[in-house]
Amino acid sequence: MTKISTKTLIYAATITALGLSAYTVAPLIDPKNDPVYKNLDTSVKPGDNFFEYANGGWIKRNPIPAAYSSWGIGNEVGEEIRERLRKINEDAEKANAPKGSASQKIGDFYYSGLDTVTIEKEGIAPIQSELAMIDGIKNVQDILHVSAYLNTYGTRGIIGAGVGQDAKNSTKMMVHLRQSGLGLANRDYYFRTDARTTRIREDYRTKHLPAMLKLAGWNEQMATQGAESVFKIEKYLAENNRKLEDMRDPYRNYNKMSVAQLNQLTPEISWPVLFKDLELKAVDSVIVGQPEYYKAVNTALKTFGIDDWKAYLRWKVISTNASYLSKAIEDENFRFSGTVLSGRKEQLPRWKRVLDTENGIMGEILGQLFVKEYFPVQAKARYTQMVENVRIAFREHIEKLDWMSPQTKQKALTKLNAVHPKVGYPDHWKDFSTLVIDRKSYAGNVIRARHWAYLNSVNKLGKPVDHQEWNMTPQTYNANYSPSNNEITLPAAQFIIPGVKDADVDDAVVYGYAAASTIGHEITHGFDDQGRQFDAKGNLKAWWTPQDSAKFTQRAQLLVNQFNNQVVLDSLHINGKATLGENIADLGGIVIGLTAFEKTQQYKEGKPINGLTPLQRFFLGYALGWLGHTRNEALANQILTDVHSPGFLRVNVPFTDVPEFYTAFQIKPGDKMWVDPDKRVKIW
Repeated sequence: MTKISTKTLIYAATITALGLSAYTVAPLIDPKNDPVYKNLDTSVKPGDNFFEYANGGWIKRNPIPAAYSSWGIGNEVGEEIRERLRKINEDAEKANAPKGSASQKIGDFYYSGLDTVTIEKEGIAPIQSELAMIDGIKNVQDILHVSAYLNTYGTRGIIGAGVGQDAKNSTKMMVHLRQSGLGLANRDYYFRTDARTTRIREDYRTKHLPAMLKLAGWNEQMATQGAESVFKIEKYLAENNRKLEDMRDPYRNYNKMSVAQLNQLTPEISWPVLFKDLELKAVDSVIVGQPEYYKAVNTALKTFGIDDWKAYLRWKVISTNASYLSKAIEDENFRFSGTVLSGRKEQLPRWKRVLDTENGIMGEILGQLFVKEYFPVQAKARYTQMVENVRIAFREHIEKLDWMSPQTKQKALTKLNAVHPKVGYPDHWKDFSTLVIDRKSYAGNVIRARHWAYLNSVNKLGKPVDHQEWNMTPQTYNANYSPSNNEITLPAAQFIIPGVKDADVDDAVVYGYAAASTIGHEITHGFDDQGRQFDAKGNLKAWWTPQDSAKFTQRAQLLVNQFNNQVVLDSLHINGKATLGENIADLGGIVIGLTAFEKTQQYKEGKPINGLTPLQRFFLGYALGWLGHTRNEALANQILTDVHSPGFLRVNVPFTDVPEFYTAFQIKPGDKMWVDPDKRVKIW
C-alpha cells in the first residue's frame, strides 16, 4: 500500500476543491519545478479568465522590470540565452583570435560596443560623410541618388527596395518596391485623434524631431524648422501608405510592371539610374506593392523644397544610427521610442544592448556556437518528429471537414504534404568572410554590417532560390511560415522553457507549448486568409473552388467579429481583419496540436500530474507560450502596428471555440468564457 503524507492529502483536497481533477496517486513533478502548475493563480476561475488562471501566479511574482515594455516567457528565455552568449563574447574578446575568424569578429564587435570612451569621442563622426552628402544636395536627382546610397547602408527613406521571391513564380528572385518613408510606426499615428495617439504625435513633432536634429549638428532654429519639414513630408507619405489590414491582400499588393511602366508611373524618377545607385543589376521588371505610394513620392519630389528634403534625410540618418552613437543621442532616442512609445523606464544594461545588436547583425556566427552547447541532438529529434505528428493530425482535420469539397481537399493535402520544416538550426551556415569587423568604431561596424547584409540580399537577384538559407537565427525565440517556400522555420530557442531541461517536460505541456502554439500555428499559416492563396509550390494561385473559398471567408469573418469585439485599452479595439491570419493560426494550432497530443501515451493513460489531467496540462502548456504582461503604452502601439493580438487574447479567445476546453475545466453557461456551441468558430 502506498503511504500518502498529510501534506499530499491537503494538496489533493485543494486541487479537488478547485474542480481541476479528483485526486489519484500519480507521478508528481515537484510543484516548484512544474512549468505550468507553479504559474497558476487559483483565485481565478478557469472559466472566467483562463489566461489569468494559468499565468496569474507568475505575473504577480514578476513585475515588468523598468528596462522593459513587457515581461514574459520570451524575456526569460532571452535572458538565459543572453547569459550564454555573453560568455561566448567575453571569451572571444580575450582570445586574440586570427583576423577574419568568427571569434575575432565576435570579440571585436563586442569590444567596440562597450568602448564608450571612443564612442563619446567620435560623436557624430561615423555619420559625418552621409550628412555631408545630404548637405550637398542641389536638385531632385541628388535627393534620389543620396536616398539610394543611404538605403544600401541600412537607412530606409522614401524608397522601400529589396529583393525577394516572385509571389506568382516562387523560383524567381525579383526586385520589390514597397511603401516606406515614415518615422512613426505606421500611418495611423499621423491621423488618429484619440488622446494617447495625439500625445505621442505631438511629442514626436515638437520635441523628438527638433532634439534629434540639434544633436545631428543643427542650431535650434534650423532644428525647429527642419522638424516641421520632416513631419509634413512624412504626413503626406502617410496619407498614401496603406492601412495595416490592407497590406494583407496578396493580390492587391502584387503589381508587376516593366521598368518602362514604372518610369511612366513616376516620371520624376529615372529608375535605371536609381537601380544602379541601389546596386541592383540587370533589372527588367519589378513588383510594386503599393503603386499609389510611389505616385505620391513622385509628387512629393516636386512639391517639397530641397531644404525640406535635406532635413528629412538628415533625420533618417540620425534616427537609424542613434543607438550606436553618443550617449546624448542614444538617450533622446530611448526617451521617445523606449519611454513615450513603449513605457520603458530605463535602458537595458549596455552589454545587453550591444549583444542584441550583434545578434541582429551576425547572429548565425553566434548561433553555431550556441547550438553546440545548448540544443542537443535528442531535442532536435523530438521536435522533428513532433512536426510529423502535427502534420498527420492536420491531415485528419482536412479529410474530416464538412464544408470543403473533395477537389479542394486533395489540393490542400498536397500542399500540407509539401510543407518543408526547418528545425533547430541550419544545415548550412551563412558565410561572413567578407564582413570586416574591428575595434575602431562601434557605429562603423554596424554600418558596414548593414551594407554587407544589403549586398547579401540584392546579390540574390537573378539567382536560384536558396532553400537552405534561414531567415532566423537558432537563438531567436520565434518561428515563422514562408508562403513562397511553403516552409516553417522553428529555431532551437523557441522550444526552450526557462529553467527546465527539455527532457523533463511532459508531453502534455510540450504539445500545448510547442505543437499547438508553434508548430501547428506555423503550418496553419499555410492555410490562413493569406497563406491559403499560395499553392504547394509557393505560388500565388487560385487553387480553391469559388464555393469553398466563399465558405472559408464566411467562417473567417466570424473570427474577425470575435476579435473586433475585444477592447484592450481606452477606445482601442483589436483590428480583427488585420490580425486575422494570426488568429486563424492560433485556433488551428490549438485544435490540430490537440489531435496530435491525443495520440500520445500520456493522453491515453490519463494520469494527472500535480492534480492536473493531461488535457488540462495541454491547455496550460499552450497558455505558457503566451505567459507575460505588457505596459499600456506598448499595448497601444501593438494594437496600431502589429498583426498579432495581445497574448492574453491569443489564449482566451480561441479557447472559447474549442469544445475540449469546456470539458477539461468544467466550464458551464454563466461562466465569463462560455460561448454557446452554435456561435463557436471552426475553420480547420
